[in-house]
Amino acid sequence: MDDSVYVGNAGKDAALDRGWLLGHFKDVGDPRHSEAVEIKWGVHPRGDERAEWVRGEQRTALLVLISGRFHVQVPGRSVVLAEQGDYVVWGHGVDHSWYAEQESVVLTVRWPSVPGYAVAPTHD
Repeated sequence: MDDSVYVGNAGKDAALDRGWLLGHFKDVGDPRHSEAVEIKWGVHPRGDERAEWVRGEQRTALLVLISGRFHVQVPGRSVVLAEQGDYVVWGHGVDHSWYAEQESVVLTVRWPSVPGYAVAPTHD
């Protein structure tokens, strides 16, 4: 067995770590650990939205629509991803948020992989 190779399923693996497949948050030694890049397979039910805006962004991000209809908000603009393959890219300093108009699957790639952007879970 080669420990430098990982084979998985994005849908199944994403459910284990809030959608994240690769990044600094995976254990060191895991082939999915990276401080260079983060990759997320995001499955969002209709009406799902980010709990709060990301402010002071220090990464570049690419978000690609796999299925559904998904909105990305940046200051003064809402970008609608409506067709498979539609994507948006933003860079350092661009605040952003999002919401799923329809059940959606989106692939997000961010770089570099830096800690500190997770929204604390809410408890009822």
